Formats: sequence, structure tokens, C-alpha cells
Amino acid sequence: MARGQLVFISGGVRSGKSTYAEMLVRDTGKGRRIYLASGQAYDEEMIERIERHRKDRQEDGWLTIEQAYSMANVLQELEPDDLVLWDCVTTWLANELYEGWETGNMCADIEDCMEQKWGKLQETILEMLNTVHSLTIVSNEVLDDFVRDRLYQSWLGRIHIWLVQQADQALEMENGLSFRRK
Repeated sequence: MARGQLVFISGGVRSGKSTYAEMLVRDTGKGRRIYLASGQAYDEEMIERIERHRKDRQEDGWLTIEQAYSMANVLQELEPDDLVLWDCVTTWLANELYEGWETGNMCADIEDCMEQKWGKLQETILEMLNTVHSLTIVSNEVLDDFVRDRLYQSWLGRIHIWLVQQADQALEMENGLSFRRK
């Protein structure tokens, strides 16, 4: 089987990334539409938002797999004709980087913890591409924002650069408009 197509979509918060990605995936092929969701419900508002998104996606024919951590766990669920949309890298990164904050034992503070997680994610993405028809990855562009967390921004920049290098297409969303970067 040929390698699946990788599309990377980045842009600011509420720039239309997810809506555009969903449209792209719908027009890509005839396989199952898989929505990998990385969000977690920490408060009532997020619980309601996740439930609303889950219901909306189901009505639109998506199979949602909620995967906040350890993206490799989804590999066993994927099939060759699948059209996968992962939304989003920024949420996954926050989940993984700050895992353990409740106990004061964050990955961000443990030597090589994030390096190991990043290496595993790279392997997972490449394996996904060898399994599925297409993989569309969405991520927020926060690198132009005021620096609140240098470690987070550093990791996000590193991840974005690698994703663009791997991507068949890289798009940037701004005010609901897509701009092809690669």
C-alpha cells in the first residue's frame, strides 16, 4: 500500500481550521471518517463543548476516537481506507507536556520525558501514514503570541516544523481563508 497523504493545517484560534479540515476530509475519499480528538474536560463548559462536538460529528458520519495522551493507542483502531482528522496538536502537547501537574511531577520538569513522547508521536504519525488513506492534522498557531510559556512554544515550533517537512500539503488559516504554504 502507498503512503497516505498528510495535510497539515495551522492557524490562529477560531480561524476556521477545524471546519476547513472537516471539509477537506469529506472530499478526500470514500473510507471511514475518523476524528481523533485530544480535548479533555476539566470544567463544566468543556464537558458541554466536548459533548456537543461529539454529537455533531456523529450526525455528520464521523467515528470519534478520544485520545488525549499516547496517540499510538489509536493505531489498532485504524484501517487502510480511513480518512483521519486529528484535532489538535496544541491540545495534545499541553496534555503530554503538563501531564502530572496535579501531583507536582510534570513531564515538562522530567529530563527527556517530552523527548520520549515526541519520538513516539513521530513514529506513530509515520505508522498512521503507512496505514490510512489520509491524515489531516490541525494545530493552533501560537508562536506569534506574547510568550507565556517558552517551553510550550519551543516544542510546538519544533513539532510544526517536522509536520510541515512530512506533509504533502501545509495550509495556514486566517479569518476563514486558507493559504497554501506547501
